[in-house]
Amino acid sequence: MRCFREFYNLLLQGSQAHARWELEMSTNILKSRKRKGVLLLMLLPVLVGGIAIAAGDGSGLPAALGGKSAYMPSHYTNLIFFASVFVGLCAGLITGCIGAGGGFIIAPALMSAGVKGILAVGTDLFHIFAKAIMGSVLHRKLGNISVSLAIFFLIGSIVGATVGGMLNRYLYDLNPVLSDLFITSVYVFILGFLSFYALADYFKARRGEAVSKKQAGEEIPPMGQRIQALNIPPMLTFDEGVTPGGRKISGIFLIISGLIVGLAASIMGVGGGFLTFPMFVYGLGVSSMTTVGTDIFQIVFTAGYSALSQYALFGFVFYTLAMGMLLGSLIGVQIGSLVTKVVPGIMIRGFFAIAVTAGFINRFFALPEKLQGLGYINISKELGGILGMVGNTLFFLAIGLFAIWVFYAFFSNISKLKTEGH
Repeated sequence: MRCFREFYNLLLQGSQAHARWELEMSTNILKSRKRKGVLLLMLLPVLVGGIAIAAGDGSGLPAALGGKSAYMPSHYTNLIFFASVFVGLCAGLITGCIGAGGGFIIAPALMSAGVKGILAVGTDLFHIFAKAIMGSVLHRKLGNISVSLAIFFLIGSIVGATVGGMLNRYLYDLNPVLSDLFITSVYVFILGFLSFYALADYFKARRGEAVSKKQAGEEIPPMGQRIQALNIPPMLTFDEGVTPGGRKISGIFLIISGLIVGLAASIMGVGGGFLTFPMFVYGLGVSSMTTVGTDIFQIVFTAGYSALSQYALFGFVFYTLAMGMLLGSLIGVQIGSLVTKVVPGIMIRGFFAIAVTAGFINRFFALPEKLQGLGYINISKELGGILGMVGNTLFFLAIGLFAIWVFYAFFSNISKLKTEGH
């Protein structure tokens, strides 16, 4: 049981680190006139698509923008675009307000809106890549990047992303329902695990019990010490600015870590950032300062490689949906982060538990229909559809009520937030 608790703490720390990255990228984009100009330029095709659909000529859209003749499982409609803005907004609100977990709901939300699983994954990866490219200020972080660690990590992550992308495409070519079942099952496992421990932590906190929280320090954790003690060539030196003479680690462990992160990113469409932080700090014993810089660096390449070479190249990225999510998340993260100043910490912990539980219930209730479609269980198609609808309703109700509450907290405390801002 203790090892599961440790695993939960690692996932939570990683999710929080990724939320900090989301906030930084959003702030960088919105504060720069040049970056906002690039964003508007990228959104221009969306406006063109909306006008074409409104004029009844959606079939004339280029395939890359979601034309009906595209080699894609979906095509552009105004409804699905605004749904993607809503999904991005809600994910941003969760990320900004809770400080973790927003990225976990994007693929499930898109799948609930009728987007094929493989398209949801590819589109989410492209949205993360676009945000990273526009929002990264790498020159500020270059001093914190260990080039040797990054190179060996990227070797592994590229291999992992390739395997994950090939697996998703193979399953989709075999049977689109099987592909959806696989992606849904992965989310059921991850979100179910997070939900169980998040709810347990919340109720412990309500009872006034201490909830263990590991903080990233500069001391090398026990696992990191054991790994760094293994002398397996090639040995890489890093953290020279933290420890006199630096620390050393075998490049093999960087490749293995990258392989796991790239595989998870390419299968789930989450960029891999939520795994990199705990792996580096707690697993490999890398300082938090070096981890942050290297993580930003790897997200650009891992998400970019996965999105472009494993999904976009094969028609599994829906550009207009990605831009809708990007637009919504930029606004949501900013509002959510401001609300944390007027919300008690115990409430934020409760919202995290509700968010991941809603995602888990949504994907869990989607399983019977997919299992029935493949003939794995014997239930009526109507019952499977009803269960799926129940899961979708509960999911969007929970996320929608959360979004309403955050906006209420924001606007009712706007004068106080303005005062704190000055």
